[in-house]
Amino acid sequence: MAAPPPTIGLIANPVSARDIRRIVANANNLQTADRVNIVLRMLAAAGSCGVGRVLMMPDTGGISAMLSRSLGHERVMNHDFPEVEFLEMPVHSTVEDTFGAARRMRAAGVAAIVVLGGDGTHRAVARECGDVPIAGLSTGTNNAFPEMREPTITGMAVGLYASGRLPAEQALVPNKILEVQVDHGARRDIALVDAVISTDRYVGARALWRTESLRWLYVTYADPEAIGMSAIAGLLEPVGRREPGGCAVELCPASDAPKLTLLAPIAPGMVRAVGISGWQRMGADQTFRVEQQAGVVALDGERELTFDPGDVVTITLREDAFRTLDVSRCLQIAAAEGLLRVLAP
Repeated sequence: MAAPPPTIGLIANPVSARDIRRIVANANNLQTADRVNIVLRMLAAAGSCGVGRVLMMPDTGGISAMLSRSLGHERVMNHDFPEVEFLEMPVHSTVEDTFGAARRMRAAGVAAIVVLGGDGTHRAVARECGDVPIAGLSTGTNNAFPEMREPTITGMAVGLYASGRLPAEQALVPNKILEVQVDHGARRDIALVDAVISTDRYVGARALWRTESLRWLYVTYADPEAIGMSAIAGLLEPVGRREPGGCAVELCPASDAPKLTLLAPIAPGMVRAVGISGWQRMGADQTFRVEQQAGVVALDGERELTFDPGDVVTITLREDAFRTLDVSRCLQIAAAEGLLRVLAP
C-alpha cells in the first residue's frame, strides 16, 4: 500500500486587512485576486519540494471560487502542483471558520498549516493547531507576527519540512503567547504579540487605532521596527522573538503627567504620541493582575474580552506554546546540505 502524499493545510482569511485602520491610516488592501496569486505561488513551490496534497479552508469571500477556476490550468502547466481539497465544513464568514478549519486539519494529520492573514488570523490558528506547526504569510494590517516574505520561499520551506527532508529540530522554532483569563478561567484567550487593556466598555470597532483609552500593554516580544501596539514596548525596551520573557508597559492617562512621551507607529502611516508611566520585564509563567476595574482586553490589536468591576483579569506569559516554521533557517540548511540540487540524468 502506497504511503499517503505529504499533506499540508492552508487557511487564507478573505477579510483580513479590511478593518478601520485601513481607512484612517491610508494602508493598502489586498484584493481577492492578489490573495489567490499568493496562494498559487506558495502551492507551486510547495509541490515542487514534495507536497502532494493540500487541505484548504473554504470561504464565501471569493478566494475558494477564484482558486478553483485556476487549479486545472496550474496542474496542466506544472505536473508537481499538489492536489487541493476544500474541507467539508460550514462557513460562517467569522473567526469560527478559522477555528474549525485548524481543528479539522490537526485531526487530519497535516504536516503544517500555512496561514494567510494578519496577527488576528494567526492567533486564531495558534489557538487550535496543537502540535501542528504554522507557516505564516503576512496579508493583514499590522503583521507584527507573520513575516513579510515571498510566498514561493515559504512554500519551498514547507515542502522541505512536510516531505521529511528537514526534521523538526532543524525546521521548527518555539513561540511565546500571552494567556489571558477572566475570573480564573471562566473566560480565556491568547495573544501572540500583545494584549492591551483599554478603559472602553464595549467592543465596537474591533481594531485599536486610538491610544487615549489605553492603560496597560503586555507583549511577548517587542521589535523597534514593528507596526502596532507592540511598537510602543519595542521603542522602550526591545525583547527578541526568541528571547526569554516579555515586557509590561503602563500607559499614562491624559489627566496625569507622563514619565515620558513616546512617538510610536501604532498602524501603517500612523505615528502617535503615547504617554508612558513605567515599564518592566515579564518572566515566563509570571502572572500580572490587571488593575483596571472595567474595560476591554484587546488581543493582537483587536478588542476581544470585556470585563466589569469585580472581574479578575490576569495576563501570564507562556513560553514554548506552539511552533512555527523557521523559513530562513530551512533555506539556509537546504543550501548548505544541497537539498535542492538536482542530479543530472
